[in-house]
Amino acid sequence: MQPAAVRPGSVMSKIRVLIVDDSAFLRRAIRSVLRSAPDIDVVGAARNGREAIEQARSLDPDVITLDVTMPEMDGLAALPEVRKACKAKVIMVSSHTAEGTQETLEALRLGADDFIAKDTGPELPGLIEKIRALGGARRVQPAIRMSPDTPRRAPIFRADQFDIVVVGSSTGGPAVLETIFTAIPHPFPLPIVIAQHMPPLFTKSMAERLDRTCQVPAHHIDQPMVLEKGHLYLAEGGKHVKVRKRPGGVLGAEMGDTPREAPYRPSVDELFATTAEAVGGRALAVVLTGMGQDGLVGGRALRAKGAKMLAQNAETSVVYGMPRAVVEAGLVDAALTPVELAQTLVQLAAAVSRPVPKAGTSRDAA
Repeated sequence: MQPAAVRPGSVMSKIRVLIVDDSAFLRRAIRSVLRSAPDIDVVGAARNGREAIEQARSLDPDVITLDVTMPEMDGLAALPEVRKACKAKVIMVSSHTAEGTQETLEALRLGADDFIAKDTGPELPGLIEKIRALGGARRVQPAIRMSPDTPRRAPIFRADQFDIVVVGSSTGGPAVLETIFTAIPHPFPLPIVIAQHMPPLFTKSMAERLDRTCQVPAHHIDQPMVLEKGHLYLAEGGKHVKVRKRPGGVLGAEMGDTPREAPYRPSVDELFATTAEAVGGRALAVVLTGMGQDGLVGGRALRAKGAKMLAQNAETSVVYGMPRAVVEAGLVDAALTPVELAQTLVQLAAAVSRPVPKAGTSRDAA
């Protein structure tokens, strides 16, 4: 007897993937990588954005890998139409160049869910993990076990409660970071340090983009720096960011290679744990969308010192992994939308009155 057919998109079916790339070599390479995953099924392949839109509509895939640069219609032009055609999660496939990173960040702003650099080699490390996380997020809404003490309403904090704001972010995070931090007024009373899971060239481009779009100055941490109030700092990809207290009580940031066993670089756990050592409970931590549990161990260290913590809620997270870990552990003061997170930070600046010009670099080669 033949087994009963499983409806596409149901929990038991494979994750359905559409590959979009003008390069036959890349299409074959992606298909070859995915062939090793028994829970993933490549249901189609397209050579340009126009074909991608047609196949997205007819095949209704769970995940689409979408090349950025293609003839007839490129990935950026096709992305909004693809999103209208189906509810698939979209992973941009980009070149690891300055131009490629800018295009990728624009795609993330337009609604892409994640990206992978094609220059990483034919194995495309991390692609299967991303497809599994995004495909599962599309089809199965996880049961949310909120701690009884986790309110949905934004708490009211005072700026004088804190010395620093630290943020952990991963899959789906770049667009959320823009939503939150473009709303932050200048001057802002605290330094803000962000660990976003991204390769180095991408974090550099993102820091430059944030500096252009935010009212507060934004910097890429690629060497030791003094952390100034009212400045935003994005950690370099590929290394770990550590917050340190310097002589005189000044806060600084350093980049390092340890812990070597950490699966993500920069590690949110390392950012949170070193912040706990540096300022104790005088920190506000924010955990945004992302796969895995990075931030849980460091979050426990912060909460043990009395720090406050906010998380992005399940409904707005591209992947409800990192926020879910800290919410279910009972570590957060509230689970909020990106707009509510922005509003919570904005009210910290309410007591800061006279604006000053956005200027200056906070680099401090130690």
